[in-house]
Amino acid sequence: MNGTLIALIVAFIIVGVLVYVAITLTQNRKYAFNREEYQADWLAINNSLKKEAPDSANMVVVKADKLLDKALIETGIPGKTMGDRLKRLHGRLSNENAVWAAHKMRNQIAHETNFNASYDDARHALAAYKTALKDLGAI
Repeated sequence: MNGTLIALIVAFIIVGVLVYVAITLTQNRKYAFNREEYQADWLAINNSLKKEAPDSANMVVVKADKLLDKALIETGIPGKTMGDRLKRLHGRLSNENAVWAAHKMRNQIAHETNFNASYDDARHALAAYKTALKDLGAI
């Protein structure tokens, strides 16, 4: 064998290894969540929404938002804020628009002193967060 043929074979092997590594690193892998912990947290949040307690609506939206953010952080989604992390999820959630609406409601609760979510709005937000947590495999 001459040197050119050996160099060509080595180059093909190196390119093959690099392609394999690139594919492996970019695959959508599911993170192994502690599902029991997430399910217990979710049930506590969901069960704390009471129609007769209007303040509970704001509280559950904030808590559900924190739980989803915790799941995003655990999966390694980069970003300074939850909004940054949600932007990177484009196409990975089945209810992306609903999650954004719920997160915007959370921001209103956190930043607008007189904002009070209604019971029905909180139920819709919880449904969005629950679906997102299921999409990620947390619950």
